[in-house]
Amino acid sequence: MDIKDLKVLVCDDSILSRKKLKDCIISLGCANVLEAADGEEAIAQYDSNRPNIVFMDIVMPKKDGIEALKGILEIDPKATIIMASSVGTQSYLKDAIKAGASDFLQKPIDNKQVKKFIDSFCSKGGV
Repeated sequence: MDIKDLKVLVCDDSILSRKKLKDCIISLGCANVLEAADGEEAIAQYDSNRPNIVFMDIVMPKKDGIEALKGILEIDPKATIIMASSVGTQSYLKDAIKAGASDFLQKPIDNKQVKKFIDSFCSKGGV
């Protein structure tokens, strides 16, 4: 799969974090980047748009990232979801991986890590 054909969902309650990650993904050549500000919105966006990759914060209002992860996996058990966590929330990462997250990123998010995840996804044929 080519990066230009990817559909990516960025879910974070921080508008600044969403913008930074979205700008990074667009700079890599992916033009179709969706956004969600909380877990409920992430589930709705996933259900409506079926993105190839989801980057999701763990600590969010309404539904946290782990609840949203579980909700998305109910819709699509093969969803590729990469969780993001700040230094103080690392304990949640184990829960996220147990719940079915594909991988995780440590905040602040490093653009090189994002590129690595996307390149890996594309090289595996988008599965």
